Amino acid sequence: MERPGCGLVWGHKVPRLALAFAREDHSRYYTVASNPYYRDGRHYNRSVLAERIEFHPEADAEIFSAVAAAPAVFLLRGEDAHSEPYVSKTANLRRRLQRLLSAPEEHTKRLNLRDRVRSIEYTLTGSDFESGFVLYQALRTAFPSTYSNRLRLRFAPLVKLHLENEFPRASITTRLGRISKNVYYGPFASRVAAEKFMNDALDFFKMRRCVEDLHPDPKFPGCVYSEMKMCLAPCFRGCTDDAYHAEVVRVEDFLDSRGESLKRELAAERDDASATMEFETAAAIHARLDKLAPVLQQLPEFVQRIDRLHGVIVQKSAQPESVALFRVDSGMLAGPLSFPISEAEHTKSQSMEARIQAALTAFPASSPASAIERLEHLAILKRWCYRGTRAGEIFFANAKGELPMRRLVRGIGRVYKGEAPEILRA
Repeated sequence: MERPGCGLVWGHKVPRLALAFAREDHSRYYTVASNPYYRDGRHYNRSVLAERIEFHPEADAEIFSAVAAAPAVFLLRGEDAHSEPYVSKTANLRRRLQRLLSAPEEHTKRLNLRDRVRSIEYTLTGSDFESGFVLYQALRTAFPSTYSNRLRLRFAPLVKLHLENEFPRASITTRLGRISKNVYYGPFASRVAAEKFMNDALDFFKMRRCVEDLHPDPKFPGCVYSEMKMCLAPCFRGCTDDAYHAEVVRVEDFLDSRGESLKRELAAERDDASATMEFETAAAIHARLDKLAPVLQQLPEFVQRIDRLHGVIVQKSAQPESVALFRVDSGMLAGPLSFPISEAEHTKSQSMEARIQAALTAFPASSPASAIERLEHLAILKRWCYRGTRAGEIFFANAKGELPMRRLVRGIGRVYKGEAPEILRA
């Protein structure tokens, strides 16, 4: 069998099916209806795709004309509901179905499923991000045990603050544990980028770098960091427990505030030194501020504390006169929500900000079934965030959970008009 074209996911094993043709009126063959698998969700191979068409080879021309020549995620099924389907995404659904389901040409090795398929399920999509997310959902539903290998998702590197440890430390990980105990920050573009940021940031603090579980002993000789006065050395009780945990709180505040807490702290110390005529001390503190600036430049806006990672992604929509909104809640994606640009009659008295707020409030957040599912959503988010030709825009909530509504309104306008996105630090 031939693999699909470039940029498509090989998401199926074609079963050996013996299918009989139905002898009914052709008009029902190309009627587009809501997907029954989508409605009840009780089928072994249930689908998250919204539309379904019965396929019969003798009516292929009518069926092809009934589907849009537009981007979509689609699934092809045989008569046996328990057989594995063919799942993929395409930039042109009609052309792709014609390639797979038209009468085969002679002397060709091109994959042809004409005699094996009995139904077509699909969802039209408005953007590559939406196609990727819907494809993930479709594969996860159709192939619960093998979807991960088919998607080849790379989990996002995260900075982990081990707060459950008696003497907390930081590390780089691609796994999520108990978020209630430990704290995670990400997603970073790569492990190298995460390690560089973490090491450069920790140079401003005296939290330990070692990875062992400590059993403090005054006879322990310490390490190079304690010799260089870059660690409080809890390993040989070089500080009190309270002093060490106070330093950990400073590190957590630094990461939570994206460096602003340390900038404020150093600026206050510099100003105090200047006020007391200690100019050499003030100059030294100012030099530390200068050293901090390139460290914070390594921190793109996409990197947030995971349990506080809330925002809205705006993408083009498959629906006319609309944009697609995706919620991001603690790293979990939900959507798309079709948001019409033009006001309905009963909402004309509302501002655009009020309409957006009402739509997002009525749109439920996604809840992860496991830590793996959250990592998968973060991997999808990371893949889109760090693309060189990223389409669409993202807007993050602040520490109070409030979205930048004015920026969001302008972003919706830019996406709808196809204008260049707002420039983010990445």
